[in-house]
Amino acid sequence: MSSTTNATNGQWFPPEWPDRIRALAAGELTPPAPRAAATVLLLRDGVGGPDVYMLRRRASMAFAGGAYAYPGGSVDPRDRGEVAWAGPTREEWARRLGLGEDATAAQAVVCAAVRETFEEAGVLLAGPAADTVVADTTGADWEADRAALVARELSFADFLGRRGLVLRSDLLGGWARWITPEFESRRYDTWFFVAALPAGQRTRNASTEADRTVWIRPQDAAGGYDRGELLMMPPTIATLRDLAPYGTAAEVLSAAATRDLTPVLARAELVDGQLVLSWPGHEEFTKRIAEGGEDA
Repeated sequence: MSSTTNATNGQWFPPEWPDRIRALAAGELTPPAPRAAATVLLLRDGVGGPDVYMLRRRASMAFAGGAYAYPGGSVDPRDRGEVAWAGPTREEWARRLGLGEDATAAQAVVCAAVRETFEEAGVLLAGPAADTVVADTTGADWEADRAALVARELSFADFLGRRGLVLRSDLLGGWARWITPEFESRRYDTWFFVAALPAGQRTRNASTEADRTVWIRPQDAAGGYDRGELLMMPPTIATLRDLAPYGTAAEVLSAAATRDLTPVLARAELVDGQLVLSWPGHEEFTKRIAEGGEDA
């Protein structure tokens, strides 16, 4: 395989995957442990239903270069520190996220979701009190703090504390959980959240990892993927398709409470001389790779 898309759609598929899958099966590859991560499907009401905010990763990025994704990233160890908190308790979030009783790990994942949304989109899910949200995050002082967060010169807890803000965990809804396949060199255990754009706030391309951002109807983004025009990883297109039935951002947030957060992990098998790569419960992503490395 010589490209990162297949012939009929925009499914991200690195050319090195078949060799890595065979090496894993032969015991020649040790899977790296996945890093905890969080990403947010930021929504706003548009014509005919909610729009979702997406960014295109720079082609030069080592992981998923050129693919459309949502704001997100890895947990910072300091996301586990003391932080002003509103909404469901950390213990409730631990149970919701499938983390058992590990309230500290749950806080870190939720903090990462809120922090990364601010770092990459300039949107902050926090307010001066448990029932308020910051109305404006523009200006030189906000940008200085955002840059310090990105550079890891400032922890998210210190950022909130300095500004007297409370993290609004109630503005997030758990939507899905995907784990990067074992044969990938960079692995993430990623929780996908949904959130509505707070009134008064505006998105901006604040990420050095993205060369384009767009507000788009999920159906339109999925159509671009189906035509091979928009490159996406399986979790991205799967979560996009899940948004299609909803008429408003509020409906999406309400539906999040009953979403199944069982992790999705790709499976690779050797069947009749072909490599069969599949994501359980998501048959559209199944790929069959012949011995020579081409799509079967």
